Amino acid sequence: MKNCFCAFFLLVTTAALAQQPLRLHPKNPHYFEFRGKPTVLITSAEHYGAVINPDFDFKTYLDELARHGLNYTRIFSGSYVEAPGLGDFSIPNNTLGPKPERFLAPWARTNQPGYHRGGNKFDLSKWDPAYFSRLKNFVQEAGRRGIVVEMTFFTSHYSEDGWLSSPLHPKNNINRVDSVAKDNALTLKNGNLLGFQEALVRKLVRELNGFDNVFFEIQNEPWADKGVKVKSGLRHTDPVQAGAESWHEVIELANPDRLAWQQRIASFVKSEESKLPKKHLIAQNISNFYYPIAEPDPQVSIFHFHYALPQAASENQNINRVIGLDETGFNGTSDSVYRRQAWRFMLAGGGLFNNLDYSFAVGHERGDFDNPKAPGGGSAALRAQLKVLRNFLQSVNFLAMKPVENGVQNLPEGSRAFALVAEGKQAAVFFEGQKPASGEITLTPGPWREEWVDVLTGQELQQRTVAHSGGPYQLTGPKGEVALRLTRLAK
Repeated sequence: MKNCFCAFFLLVTTAALAQQPLRLHPKNPHYFEFRGKPTVLITSAEHYGAVINPDFDFKTYLDELARHGLNYTRIFSGSYVEAPGLGDFSIPNNTLGPKPERFLAPWARTNQPGYHRGGNKFDLSKWDPAYFSRLKNFVQEAGRRGIVVEMTFFTSHYSEDGWLSSPLHPKNNINRVDSVAKDNALTLKNGNLLGFQEALVRKLVRELNGFDNVFFEIQNEPWADKGVKVKSGLRHTDPVQAGAESWHEVIELANPDRLAWQQRIASFVKSEESKLPKKHLIAQNISNFYYPIAEPDPQVSIFHFHYALPQAASENQNINRVIGLDETGFNGTSDSVYRRQAWRFMLAGGGLFNNLDYSFAVGHERGDFDNPKAPGGGSAALRAQLKVLRNFLQSVNFLAMKPVENGVQNLPEGSRAFALVAEGKQAAVFFEGQKPASGEITLTPGPWREEWVDVLTGQELQQRTVAHSGGPYQLTGPKGEVALRLTRLAK
């Protein structure tokens, strides 16, 4: 029996590896195709340390995501690590902050002491087999559960101590890496460091090439290193941390030096995969909040925003690629904030949503950690609510839809609505407010089915079929946060 099970497992794994990787959907590149199906990626996930922190039981974590129908997780490569304990950004029990002696990086340790966080230095010319074994096991287990993994190669260093913690810092390895300032480490002005960065990227690309459930992100939050700041005039409508209001009024962008380096890193991926069977998508982190993408890198297929406003998705539809809200989670601990952000963004034309879920920690891989000191929320309840969103989107033909600004008119005072519309065929609308959902939407003549859904539970609240003569149609729905699915029926 054991041999039969092993053979079956090998067959399943081999079949998964043989599939075409996640790609932009050929009928609508604002969304994905994964394992032959139109797909949106939605999750509430741990803080990117699932692989580099060997004390984290990632199988239990992945089971929890799968239990709620979430299909996406993000990991960092190990070129960046945060402090253990309270950690950077004052995040208690941060998975991205393993104990110093337990930090698992791509590179092998030497017998020479002196690593900044404790323990021996690294040899950047040698790989750590334990890291790559854990990495591939993680991606494989994610794939078995239908979960896509975003591998982020590099991230900005938010402080001098953060840069001093990187294995790539000259003091942390034996490879005579050129001494460069923190703000130049992720630019083309970094001397021979670029060669070690290239080697890491190419190694990760080779090791993960066989998997269908992977895409690569160049750099997390490139604007944190001498970014370009633009006054936005925009503000979040959700509660924010005390004293952080000004943060929401400024858009931060990568400067030209970092953009040039990002293009080079993307070229390493393309170059390496030109020799390999599978070709994977590349993502680029554009800005926080919102920014019009004027000159997209043709190597890039996914454009990420952090803490994004809905217009980041709706106003960048012209580039015909996936727009993602790749990170949120610094708007307080109320899960309702992140539920609303997800619905707004996805019904504004987004293809990907990720909330930083602080209920995941070592020993709390089921997402049951009560983390009152964390800057954001996360809970089983939120994950269940995000499942409602994913199920709702999968219940409509989103490939045929596009976001329509003011798609619902004459809303009650204090209410908001976000609409995806396939003209003459279907509409999906999210209503938000304290009053019963109402307003006018323009429909073509014919029979239409109107279905209202509770976004917290997924329960259908009311349904009716109407014969409409065409033009404005008056909607009258339940009170509170609700979703509406309108479908034109065959005559």
